Amino acid sequence: MGTLTFRLALPGSSAEAFAWHERDGAFERLSPPWRPVRIVGRSGGIRDGARVVLDLGFPAGRWELTHHGYQAGVAFHDRQVSGPFARYEHAHRFHDEPSGLGELHDELAWALPLAPLSAPAEWLVQREFARLFAWRHRVTRLDLERIARVKGPALTIGVTGASGFLGRELCAFLTTQGHRVVRFARAAHDGTARPPVRARGTPRSDATQGPPATIAWDPVRGVLDPVALRGLDAVVHLAGAGIADEPWTAVRKAELVESRVRSTDTLARALAAASPHGGPRVLVSASAIGFYGDRGEQKLTEQSPAGSGFLADLAQRWERAAEPARAAGVRVVHPRLGIVLSPQAGALAKLALPFFFGAGGPLGNGLAWWSWISLHDLLDVLLFAIEDGRLQGPINA
Repeated sequence: MGTLTFRLALPGSSAEAFAWHERDGAFERLSPPWRPVRIVGRSGGIRDGARVVLDLGFPAGRWELTHHGYQAGVAFHDRQVSGPFARYEHAHRFHDEPSGLGELHDELAWALPLAPLSAPAEWLVQREFARLFAWRHRVTRLDLERIARVKGPALTIGVTGASGFLGRELCAFLTTQGHRVVRFARAAHDGTARPPVRARGTPRSDATQGPPATIAWDPVRGVLDPVALRGLDAVVHLAGAGIADEPWTAVRKAELVESRVRSTDTLARALAAASPHGGPRVLVSASAIGFYGDRGEQKLTEQSPAGSGFLADLAQRWERAAEPARAAGVRVVHPRLGIVLSPQAGALAKLALPFFFGAGGPLGNGLAWWSWISLHDLLDVLLFAIEDGRLQGPINA
């Protein structure tokens, strides 16, 4: 059996850190990117009796945990019901130092099955726990520092493409930052959202939030009721078919264009119609650095003209499709995204696979420019684009 304690000096009070852990999205924020974890089932938050079932993949399989020992602002505990350990108990304890700053203690008690035969593997488990909590504590601290630094009001933010990798990560980030997320979902034939997805997030005031909500739309047919946008402060538009998911056949190219241009036009026109009636004031509509084309060694900024080629043409049409919202007085920001790096998805996940099997090597001659951004930096850029009223038009991410 092993016992471990990991301590984090908090940038603010323990109450603020405890509130962060209670918000929807905290688990997703704390999940390490190098170990895919899928939530199979969840009931409740972190209060007594709440449960979560995780799929840890091969060879660990499913892991079911239950919460107990909840003390508001002070502590909560996780205990294994079934899973890879013979025993697992995790106590999260929060307290304030005389300085007024808080401290978080993560205390683990665990045992591997098949003891004492499993004893040689204990050091591997301890090393993985150390790596895991170094990650968790860094994310926790940076998120809390951002909340303390910004001190803005709680916003209600609509997100398109919320079921995609970037959309899921953004929703978790927004909710733990204290904002409320309303997800856009493809409309069924009766006009309701499909699939049903509940809105997530707890306002920074921790007041009781409104009822669960989604916004039903059909970007293919250009259907979005402007009335549904009332009450939103901002919209982040991420919907669109994946650039690198399939070969660029003529049919796929048409799909890439259609999924971006048509959806942006549908959203922009609805925002324009909603603008005089309390609609969102900000649209953060994703674009791409493909706007610039292949320019070799030339230094490129937001003021640089468009390049040539399929991606450059697509990015121009994509950005122009937001013009109805801009003309109606909505502040429109176009983050031109580079390659978003995360081991969970996207380019890095694809590139890492051959290296994992010992077959990796140099890509090309080393002279090609590949602009990239880490996932967490991009999430911060997207929220910053909502918060800072000085930003409009293209920004390079």
